[in-house]
Amino acid sequence: MSAGLRERLAAQIAQTGPLTVAQYMTACLHDPQDGYYATRPALGEDGDFITAPLVSQMFGELIGVWAMSVWQAMGAPSRFVLVEMGPGDGTLMSDLLRAARLLPAFLEAADVWLVETSEPLAALQAARLPDGVRWAQSLDEVPGGQPMVLVANELLDCLPVRQFVRTPVGWAEQVVGLSDDRRLSFGLVPAPIALPDAREGVVYERSAAQEALGAAIGERLARDGGAALLIDYGRDQPGFGDTLQALVRHERVDPLACPGEADLTVHADFPAVMAAARKAGAEAAILTQAAFLARAGIGERAEALVRARPDKAPVIGRQLNRLVGGDQMGELFKVCCIHSPGWTPPAFEEA
Repeated sequence: MSAGLRERLAAQIAQTGPLTVAQYMTACLHDPQDGYYATRPALGEDGDFITAPLVSQMFGELIGVWAMSVWQAMGAPSRFVLVEMGPGDGTLMSDLLRAARLLPAFLEAADVWLVETSEPLAALQAARLPDGVRWAQSLDEVPGGQPMVLVANELLDCLPVRQFVRTPVGWAEQVVGLSDDRRLSFGLVPAPIALPDAREGVVYERSAAQEALGAAIGERLARDGGAALLIDYGRDQPGFGDTLQALVRHERVDPLACPGEADLTVHADFPAVMAAARKAGAEAAILTQAAFLARAGIGERAEALVRARPDKAPVIGRQLNRLVGGDQMGELFKVCCIHSPGWTPPAFEEA
C-alpha cells in the first residue's frame, strides 16, 4: 500500500513541485487511502510505538485524579465537557473513567468527548469505552458554553512541521522532492519567511498546526473556563534541531522509505504552543513528566499496587521507572497545562 502512496506522491511532485515536510507528514499520516492513521495505526508492545497509558494503568489513573481535582477546584460545576484529543486505543480514557468512580458526581457532570480522525482507532475506542461517549473530528465540533477539562497525550508530536536549514548564504526550506531515479529525496529551496539567526547547518522547525492547537485550546478555556494537559516529548525552551523520525516496530527508519507504513513524529514545540495559548487569553505552565507524576502521587500509587499484588512488584517497578526515569520518559516528556486565567490547577502551583 505504501508503494501506491509513494507513487502518488512522486506523481504529485513531478507535476506541481516539491512538498514541504509538513505536507509530506500530512499525506503519510492522514491520506484516506494509505495514510498511517487512516489505515494501519499500530500501538503497543507488538505495534510500532508505545505510549504512557499502555506502559501502566497508573498513568491514566493519575490523569483521572488530576481531572477530578480540577473539577473540584472549579467549584464542581454541574455540567462540564471532558475531552481527550488523539485518544489512541482508548486506554487513557478508560483508566481515567475507572479512577473517577471514586467521585460519582464528577462522572454525572461530565459530558465525555473524544476528538479522533482515525476510523480504525475510533473503532478500538468504542469497543473499550462505555456508552455515552461521543466523538468529534475536531475540537471545534465539541460543544462550548461549559467549562472544559481536556487531555491530549502524544498528540502534538504527530502534528506537521516545516523544516528550515541555515546554509552559507542564508536560510533554506527543506522539502521532499525527487531524485534522478524518481526516488523521494530531501532537498532545499529558498526560505519564504524570515527566521532567527543561527550558525550554519542548524535546523529550525516550525509547526503552524501545533501553534493553532495551542491557540484553539487557549481561546476555549479563556472563554468557558477549565484546564488542559498536553503531554508529549519535546522541548520546554526555544531551540533548534531536526527531530523528524519514523518508527516501525519500535525501530527508527528513513522517514522517506515507506510513506504511510511508518509513524512520523516530531518533538513538541511547547514554547510556541504556550505562547499561542497565552495570546488567546489563557495561562500556561509546564513540568517534566517525572515532576508532574510525582506531584500527582505516582509513588504512593505504585506502593499501593505492590501491597495489593506483591508478586507484581518487579513489573510495577519497571513500569514506574519507564514513566519517571530520567533516562526513560521522565525528563524527555513534558506536561504542559493550559488554563483559564485567575487560578492555578493542581500540581502546577509552583511550576
